[in-house]
Amino acid sequence: RNPELPEGMSALLNFQSFLTCVLLFICTSTYLKSQRPSMFREKKPGLFSLVYKGAVIGTRLSPWVSASCLLMAAWTLFF
Repeated sequence: RNPELPEGMSALLNFQSFLTCVLLFICTSTYLKSQRPSMFREKKPGLFSLVYKGAVIGTRLSPWVSASCLLMAAWTLFF
């Protein structure tokens, strides 16, 4: 639990927590695409479309995503 968040405040209202959620979503989508490529063969409506877009971002920008994950991990651990 983040001690900076007031009681009842969502993680999406805090910028650092929002970035962490977005990075975790992109990394998870990319991992799912590598494990289950049949899920991502065609663009599907709804949640699968959002997961597909996250996987595409993670695949095309993988050096930037991994650098962002390392930076976010260091920031979370040390600051």
